[in-house]
Amino acid sequence: MLSLDTPKSFSMSELTTTPRVLVVEDETLIREMVCLALQEQGHDVVVAIDGRAAFELLDEASKPGGKAFDLIILDIMLPHLNGLDLCRLLRHNGNTIPILILSAKASETDRVLGLEVGADDYLTKPFSMRELIARCRALLRRQNFTAALPSSMLQVGEVALFVDECRVTVRGEEVSLSPKEFRLLELFMNAPRRVWSREQLIEQVWGMDFIGDTKTVDVHIRWLREKLEADPSKPEYLITVRGFGYRFG
Repeated sequence: MLSLDTPKSFSMSELTTTPRVLVVEDETLIREMVCLALQEQGHDVVVAIDGRAAFELLDEASKPGGKAFDLIILDIMLPHLNGLDLCRLLRHNGNTIPILILSAKASETDRVLGLEVGADDYLTKPFSMRELIARCRALLRRQNFTAALPSSMLQVGEVALFVDECRVTVRGEEVSLSPKEFRLLELFMNAPRRVWSREQLIEQVWGMDFIGDTKTVDVHIRWLREKLEADPSKPEYLITVRGFGYRFG
């Protein structure tokens, strides 16, 4: 069963504004308990009971004058448009809002699928409110860090990253990156020549609750090299630092 053991000591003082959270859940009891737990933490909570309604709310929020969301809590089994398809659609459209999936599907295959379509975290039912709030807090903290980055455009050599547009150009040509590739590149370009270990990259881009191993980083680095480097076998930008990890430039 769900337990409403929300920790009162959790403070959101690190965040500069009241977090706005979209809860997409069709089960009334779970939805109400999640909303109550988030509201007790001082969050501004908006509810959708199916995927189509959630997409319409997000579309409205993205328009000029709309009030943006900071986090999406998303059930998988939803009417009209399921959670995986909604997550996939949002990422395809360039939406980078952190997404926490809630699901009764607890197999490794289901968790990996949820992460691969673009979710930032995956929590299986039943769960405690303490764990839910802790995961939300971590995602919001990372989102706040990203929002506080100093420039909306980063450039190193012939690679340019447009933060607000979720767009990257290489030698003047636009390249298509997945959400994880984009976040990985953004992290690198914000700290040129800094050496990142695989574990640090996992924590920053995938989150501390990532399920898998550090080979995921190597795969994404290889994909990025194929898109950024003139000769991926002799990288100019994504450099391997043997025994330590990777650096950019």
